[in-house]
Amino acid sequence: MKQTDTLSSPSTSFADKLGIPGPLFWGFVGLLFFMIGDGVEAGYLAPYLESQGISSRDTAFLFTIYGVTVSISAWLSGPLSDLWGPKKVMWIGLGLWAVFEVLFLAMGVAVNSYPVMLAAYAMRGFGYPLFTYGFLVWIAAATPPRQLGSAAGWFWFAFSGGLPTLGSLFASFSIPVLGEMATFWSSLGLVVFGGLLALLLTREPIGSAPLVDKNTPAKTIFFSSFSILWREPKTFIAMIVRTINTSSEYAFLVIMPAFFTKVVGFSLSQWLQLLSIVFLSNILVNLVSGIASDRVGHRTVVAFGGGIGAAIMVPAFYYVPLMYPGNFMVAAIIGALYGATLAAFVPLSGLVPQICPKEKAAALSALGLGAGASTWVGPAIVTWFESWHGIEGILWIFSGLYVLSAVMTLALTISPEARRHLDKMAKRERAAVRGDMAGELGLADRV
Repeated sequence: MKQTDTLSSPSTSFADKLGIPGPLFWGFVGLLFFMIGDGVEAGYLAPYLESQGISSRDTAFLFTIYGVTVSISAWLSGPLSDLWGPKKVMWIGLGLWAVFEVLFLAMGVAVNSYPVMLAAYAMRGFGYPLFTYGFLVWIAAATPPRQLGSAAGWFWFAFSGGLPTLGSLFASFSIPVLGEMATFWSSLGLVVFGGLLALLLTREPIGSAPLVDKNTPAKTIFFSSFSILWREPKTFIAMIVRTINTSSEYAFLVIMPAFFTKVVGFSLSQWLQLLSIVFLSNILVNLVSGIASDRVGHRTVVAFGGGIGAAIMVPAFYYVPLMYPGNFMVAAIIGALYGATLAAFVPLSGLVPQICPKEKAAALSALGLGAGASTWVGPAIVTWFESWHGIEGILWIFSGLYVLSAVMTLALTISPEARRHLDKMAKRERAAVRGDMAGELGLADRV
């Protein structure tokens, strides 16, 4: 599908030079603000609830149930985008997030009602994956194969730039000025602003319509998004790798605030700033790993930069600050290296659509399921194993999982059939570009 009107603008040309699909530029900007809002609470919700008398176990359970709904919603984003179009799915996600955030804060947190918090937070978990992964499906549908790695890098740049990087940084400065509850409420404004920015200013036509033939039965679409896990086993492997990817991040949001504030000796603001540094590194390396994967290979970046790198840096993020208590600079350096290794998994989002080029939405749905699963697998590992060997035991479990992810990544090869399909798509793209150029030259001659 040609998008010459959008691509002809100077801003779009600049976006394409950066590796951002020009017609989707405002979607990336809106995604960043949406995720800043979603990430405001990331670094201090757990300690805040515990300060209100909610036990650490109940807090971990809250995050686990939230993660379950996130993973279900992440999987639904693929088939729903096929059925209704990604843009409509994003609207639904924005609405769910806003409504249940109001209930979570007004009827749960404000009156310290754990049952309401549990129900509302779980329902809010359906919101952000529909918005974010709906946009990821839109990117895969509207982006040329040659640009998928870079586009995936920019997607995760915006995603992790907000959650928890800039979100936590915002909270670290907002809490002393506005207070904790007002900071919670400010997240709602940021999410709504980002959502409207993305949805009202992005007019790329592919994402505004269903991605499959209108006569395709809904049950076929949903079954395909699930059955792809055994029809194309590599998507199942990619799902597991993606689950491992950020599972430690969500576990750390439960266990590390207390470790750094009570054991290492940081204040809450220092912890939030450390978290921002960790994921500032993450968002920068998101771009680097995405662009690098287009040159040196997706599997190489994920297996060695991600799997092996994270296996080393997860325990280092605990032991090194423990050796230098109160030393913020040392903790920041180690944390930045940890964040960089998580970013090295970004090329999965560019690799999976190439493994299954005829079923991009279904393949990304599997990847979304893995991303969503990481939000509850991490806290669940904390819930199940903290009494075993404490934080240290949890860290070594994650380190072993990252080694496993590196081994699994090496199996994610592109089949000859998929390669042929990708080559055909590339030829069509080159032919379309030549046709557009010829048309522009003919118009110039006539003028």
